[in-house]
Amino acid sequence: MILHYKCPGCGSDMGFDAESGELSCEACGRHENIENYPEELKSVRFSEDEANEYHCENCGAVLITEAETAATSCSFCGAGVVIADRLSGTLAPAKVIPFTISKEEATKAFQKWCRKGLLTPKGFMNADRIKSLTGMYIPFWLFDLNSKVQVNATCTKVRTYEQGDYIYTETKYYDAFRDINLDYVKIPVDASEKMNDQLMDKLEPYPYDQLKDFKTPYLAGYIAEKYNYTDEELLPQAKDKISGYIESYIQSTLTGYHSVNYTNKHIDTRNKNSDYVLLPVWMVSYDYNNSEYTFAMNGETGKIVGKPPISTSKVAMWFSGITAGTFLALKCVSLMMGGGFW
Repeated sequence: MILHYKCPGCGSDMGFDAESGELSCEACGRHENIENYPEELKSVRFSEDEANEYHCENCGAVLITEAETAATSCSFCGAGVVIADRLSGTLAPAKVIPFTISKEEATKAFQKWCRKGLLTPKGFMNADRIKSLTGMYIPFWLFDLNSKVQVNATCTKVRTYEQGDYIYTETKYYDAFRDINLDYVKIPVDASEKMNDQLMDKLEPYPYDQLKDFKTPYLAGYIAEKYNYTDEELLPQAKDKISGYIESYIQSTLTGYHSVNYTNKHIDTRNKNSDYVLLPVWMVSYDYNNSEYTFAMNGETGKIVGKPPISTSKVAMWFSGITAGTFLALKCVSLMMGGGFW
């Protein structure tokens, strides 16, 4: 089953409008509040069959999609369609952060970002080779984790003082014990097999106060994917993401000592809750010098991540500038000291 959203006024296709947060008809300009739409997925039978054939209800064309695709556009008529049975049952997201940056705004923001590259080639900075700009809802699991931590450590405080003709060093030893309870909420882990995890991690943070109850009209006109990995499979990654924060917190409770030697450290992290959510990402494909570069933009905050090409000539000029500055500084110091320069 696929879902189309038709304008009640003129019958044209409607899509989600990032600026207004509503369904919008480009033909007549009509807007529809998504919150007023009924939940279509309650009547949709959940299907595990990935070989289903879908037809566009707008023009009748066959929709050829990958198994992970949950929303797309018809290649023939351009209508935005949502594949409902890939968003039902256990595949139904709990929440979604809708796009607030339109395609036009994303294009301008990316072009502005390219112009700021101090070490990127001049041709890349012109930002006139955007091959594609695709709005995608990426599947994530948001974890609420609890960590119970118990730590034993031997700590020292060292004092040096003079008495008479002697210098004394006094070392005091302390047995320290910490019993810590930590809660971490909404730890995001990318659940898509196709997306680069490091790229997705760098897009954080998302404003989770903007999470809305999932409704399929939010996906109209965009591409969306269902998750490839369950929350159980991704729990180790979620634990790993907070491990550094746990270590930092432990260290913050053992300050004021000259040394800390851990004799026992037990960390038990468990999942209290996990929600399947869709987060907005603009994927940018950029063609430069016969090579394709991929960038990602947070569809809510506008943050851009990716590795642009580097100009070897600009790097050489940058290093030569540093070398020249260092040379000049050393010469000035030498002259001030009254000596010659070597």
